[in-house]
Amino acid sequence: MKYAVIINSKEPETMWNAFRFSSTALSKGHKVSVFLLGPAVEIDSVDNSRFEVRKVLNRFTDLGGEALSCGTCLRLRRAGASEACPMSTMDTLVSLTEDADKVVNFG
Repeated sequence: MKYAVIINSKEPETMWNAFRFSSTALSKGHKVSVFLLGPAVEIDSVDNSRFEVRKVLNRFTDLGGEALSCGTCLRLRRAGASEACPMSTMDTLVSLTEDADKVVNFG
């Protein structure tokens, strides 16, 4: 199954759960693409000792997952893309959702 996971929050627990879900799906043999939208593109500034977002993001990418960041959302924040989540476009998000069997939204 192909999942498109959209994260639209930079709340640590929400991001942590989204990447835990995504990593679990990958470990079960599914294909997963994550798209960071709105405040989620600020993933590099999310620092929480209880919900280790960086740790679950690294697990997700180590398992072969793809994470992308909305370029417009980054520009609105005058921010650059994360190395783990390169800049992308709304066209790509549309393609990911068209190609997905399931779309899951966090945030």
